[in-house]
Amino acid sequence: MEFHGTTILAIRHQGRVAVAGDGQVTLNNTIIKHQSKKVRKIYNDKIIVGFAGATADALNLFDRFEKKLDRFNGNLTRSAVELARDWRTDRYLRRLEAVMIAVDTTRMFLISGNGDVIEPDHDIMAIGSGGVMAQAAATALMKHTDLDARRIVEEAMNIAAAICIYTNNVITIEELKDA
Repeated sequence: MEFHGTTILAIRHQGRVAVAGDGQVTLNNTIIKHQSKKVRKIYNDKIIVGFAGATADALNLFDRFEKKLDRFNGNLTRSAVELARDWRTDRYLRRLEAVMIAVDTTRMFLISGNGDVIEPDHDIMAIGSGGVMAQAAATALMKHTDLDARRIVEEAMNIAAAICIYTNNVITIEELKDA
């Protein structure tokens, strides 16, 4: 599932978690907005989520995901699995066109309407049209520099923005300190 108009990048590095998202919103081949916020902290600022896809759908999913987190006392894994289950089986939710990354201090998941709850092998994950570029850049920066997590996601997002026409360099970054 590929969405045009967004890049979201999440990493865990040197005791910090950083999640970045670009601000560009497109409609077909036209830029509609430059400063959208697609990454935010939820559940008492303990979890960061980022989305790619239709904005209204993503906001609906944020709301549903927060309710799952409340129901399961902030358990990210259980909440992600339950959201994915609902998303896949509910007739209304199945039509939503979005994909999410959800991160806390110990776990990182991609959650999709196909029922996917994927935890990466390494502490890095990206989604959206510039996701592959951002993830490649962040991987290289993590391995070959001493930059902290925030600087890595910032630099990787700028690299993606220079290549992907659906990604801009108006970046929102949220961070967590590992427990």
